[in-house]
Order: sequence, then C-alpha cells, then structure tokens
Amino acid sequence: MFRSRSKDEKAPTEKVTADLSKQPRDPEAPKGRPTPKRSEAQSQRRRAQTVPLDRKEAAKRQREARRADLTRQREALNSGDERYLPARDKGPVRRFVRDFVDSRFTIAEFFLPMAVVILVLSLFGNTNRGLQNISLLLWLGVIVMIIIDSIGIWIRLRKQLAVRFPNEPKRGAIAYGLMRTLQMRRLRLPKPLVKRGERP
Repeated sequence: MFRSRSKDEKAPTEKVTADLSKQPRDPEAPKGRPTPKRSEAQSQRRRAQTVPLDRKEAAKRQREARRADLTRQREALNSGDERYLPARDKGPVRRFVRDFVDSRFTIAEFFLPMAVVILVLSLFGNTNRGLQNISLLLWLGVIVMIIIDSIGIWIRLRKQLAVRFPNEPKRGAIAYGLMRTLQMRRLRLPKPLVKRGERP
C-alpha cells in the first residue's frame, strides 16, 4: 500500500529489456538506427555512384594544372622569368649566384669533354704504357684544378654574398653555385643572362 511506485515501474521495464536482449538480432539490420526508407537508400546509392566521377574529374583537372605549371616552369627556365621559376632557383640571391658563375670561365664546366678525352686515352693506354700514364696524370691534374678553382669561387662568392645580401637567407647558395659550375654553359638552366667577363 505504501510501496514506492518507482520500484514497481522499474521491475517490468527491466524484464522487457532482458527479454529483448535475449531475442536474436537480424544481422543485416544496422545497429542503433532504423532501416532507411527506399527513397533515402536510392538517393544514397546515386550519390555514391556520382562520387567516383567527381574524383576522376578532379584528378584530371589536377593533372592539367600540373602540366600547365611544368610548361610555365620550362619556359621560365629558358627565359629567366622569376615569377615561374622553381623554388630552388627563385630569389635575388640565387639570381646573383647564377650571374656570378655565368660571368666567368670555370675549369669544372669543361670536365665532361676532358673526361671523354681522358677516357679515350686510357682505352688506347691498354696497349701503350706511356698513354696510360699520361691519362692518369691528366685525371689527377683535372681533379686538382677543379678543386682549386672551386675553392676560389667559394671564397669570392661568399664575400660577395656577405656584402650584397647581409640580411637575406643564403643557405645552400654557394653549393648551388658550385653545382652550376659543373654544367656546360649551353646546358645550364635557367639559361645564362650575362656574358662572360660581364660583372653581375
């Protein structure tokens, strides 16, 4: 008579939930939400079918944009247009380094033709001991001259950069210049914009 109603109400609800948990659940029914209506399911299916087309279109646009960027970069490497140059070639410091290297003769730029000559001499040197000795001496001489020339360029370029660009970041600029000296003038990219002997 004086029992609390909450205890009486709890008991039947607990029994119902226990009975529901014992019933086997349909494995295809999604857990925790009702089965969607047919119209909703069809609209979801249509949306899923249109996604791959959008992805393909997006990938195609990306490819076209990348191709256009590469074409622009190639043209900039030939013309020297700063706006579209690759990141490693951009900026006033890199421009000065290129002009500094392009304005002078360097021994390293003739390394490739000299290497071919020395290689031919060494091939003939298999039969002639004198030619083999000459080719070895030439190899040593070329390597020593390139090292001395590179050290000279490194010192002068470092001084010039410190004077002209005291507040600009110069990391990797000297290595960039030395790598450029190893390329033949005709094959350098970006193309040289100064003549030999002309000071940048």
